Amino acid sequence: MRPLSGPGELDLFTRLSYVLDHELADDFAAGRRRPEWTWVALRGDRLVARLSWWSPPGTDAPFVLDLLDVDDTLPEAVDVGVHLLRTATAAVVPDGATPPEYYRFVPGDWHEDRAAGDVVRTRVAVVERLGARLIAERLRFEWRPDAPLPAASGRLAFREPKDTEELLSLMTSVMEGTLDAHGQADVARLGPRKAAELHFEEEIAHYPSPREWWRVATLPDGTPVGFVFPARNQYNAMIGYIGVVPAHRGRGHIDDLLAEGTRVLAEQGVPRIRAATDLDNVPMAAAFTRAGYVNFERVVNLTWEPAGAV
Repeated sequence: MRPLSGPGELDLFTRLSYVLDHELADDFAAGRRRPEWTWVALRGDRLVARLSWWSPPGTDAPFVLDLLDVDDTLPEAVDVGVHLLRTATAAVVPDGATPPEYYRFVPGDWHEDRAAGDVVRTRVAVVERLGARLIAERLRFEWRPDAPLPAASGRLAFREPKDTEELLSLMTSVMEGTLDAHGQADVARLGPRKAAELHFEEEIAHYPSPREWWRVATLPDGTPVGFVFPARNQYNAMIGYIGVVPAHRGRGHIDDLLAEGTRVLAEQGVPRIRAATDLDNVPMAAAFTRAGYVNFERVVNLTWEPAGAV
């Protein structure tokens, strides 16, 4: 078991396969992955397991474990994966630090397709053996330009946020009663304001796209009812975050917010717009469907408790 010596060993690393393989070379070039965060387990010349952490460029620590594979022909595949993950984590994650979250993109029918389900369950078993727990299964959506733009009702006005404090205030309000499992966990641990600050600082503030795309929705009298953050990450245009404040929920405003966010991105000529929501967030999933977004994939998220150790 060892880290890669460099991107030149990608041919070795990709002897096992996953949907992110086509991004690896660019990720290394951009600093989103590093050889010391990318490990292999070898039995002779045979690759029997591999993993890689990812992080935004310019950061010093891995942010997420998004690639973990084992040779599924091995009867001891889970044990091999556990051994590699434990060894690599000890070398990469500082003592006492919470290991980065694990997520894996999975087919939408993985619960029904036995072969696809076995692949997912094997990887999940590896991280569960080391103390992680499933926090959410999420639906991934996509809008393409050949679909009509979602219609807006005209009930709301849209403007750019006044400042970061206005955004954090609105995000704090949206955190109350959120159906997002990550948000619920952060609120329970930190409270709504700190949870909003954490989400902003760890994710939203790192979007490379212009903040001028972001929108606050208001009633005709200027009262804010919600917000939408159209954005780009390193790979796609996306609806980065969207929410309606509690006092104005249940009135269909989410449809207007999503229509505005989609319009902003469509005007940039993007080839697709990605979005995601928890499987349990039925209202948000329904809003994406009404807006012409198609559910093309799922993702399973597992996390360790804060300050947990592998």
